Amino acid sequence: MSLRALRTLVAIARHRTFARAGEAVGLTQSAVSLQVKALEAAFNVRLFDRSRREPSLTEAGRIVLAQAEQILSLYDRIPDALSDEKALVGRLRIGAIHTALAGPLPDALLALRRQHPGLRVHVAAGLSAELAQRVVDGELDAAITSHPVRPHPADLVWSTLYEDRFWLLAPPQYAGHDARTLLTDLPFIRFDAQAWAGRMIASELRRLGIRVREEMVLDSKETIVRMVASGLGAAVVALSDSVLTQLPPIVRLPFGQPQMRRAVVLLEHQSRPAQRLTQALAEAVVASDMSISR
Repeated sequence: MSLRALRTLVAIARHRTFARAGEAVGLTQSAVSLQVKALEAAFNVRLFDRSRREPSLTEAGRIVLAQAEQILSLYDRIPDALSDEKALVGRLRIGAIHTALAGPLPDALLALRRQHPGLRVHVAAGLSAELAQRVVDGELDAAITSHPVRPHPADLVWSTLYEDRFWLLAPPQYAGHDARTLLTDLPFIRFDAQAWAGRMIASELRRLGIRVREEMVLDSKETIVRMVASGLGAAVVALSDSVLTQLPPIVRLPFGQPQMRRAVVLLEHQSRPAQRLTQALAEAVVASDMSISR
């Protein structure tokens, strides 16, 4: 049995096929099969039910997988344990939603760089749902996303960093109009309903009994704000307090009764392979948000 064989088993469970698992760990499909056979021989059990189109873990396979994740998590923490107690070294791969990138994350990353020059942080932008899947697939160590909305990928844990509020935005010439009038009379620029924040907006519109006249669906809040400022319609978006101060001159009304809020969280796989690094990131983001909010 080898650590590489255990990593291969975890990759198969996450990626659902031997071929995609091989791409993730840098092995051919035949080499992946050999790794699985070696594990089965070592433990004298069958790990997968191969009668199905996609490999399905047997009960023994699920037991071995759970132990493999724990073993790999402990092994991956050895460099941290050997490094200076207060210094963080290594690489942290994170994803972040756009409001975090425009809000507290840049200052948090700058603080981390100053405190831990041996830490390298790689950042990818995206929507909450896609970032969550990348965490599950092992492509990211963690992601800063909206609070998960069902259905969401399994095997995730999260901790709250800060909150955003939802706002109804409209062109400046509509100052003085109430929220319902703006939503029903103006073309509606919808934030992607597949995004977790988009699902929350759609649910609240249904609860309020408001039918909108949808004309655009976008996944960038910055683009939505520009569209509204240009007079093309109204929109509902979740924004951080730091972004609110940078908005162009447009109408801004609280959305929801009471005003809706969404938690922004640090999302990780339940095995938490980079827990010490992600904890430092979370602390830096919280400190940065508190500084912005003052």
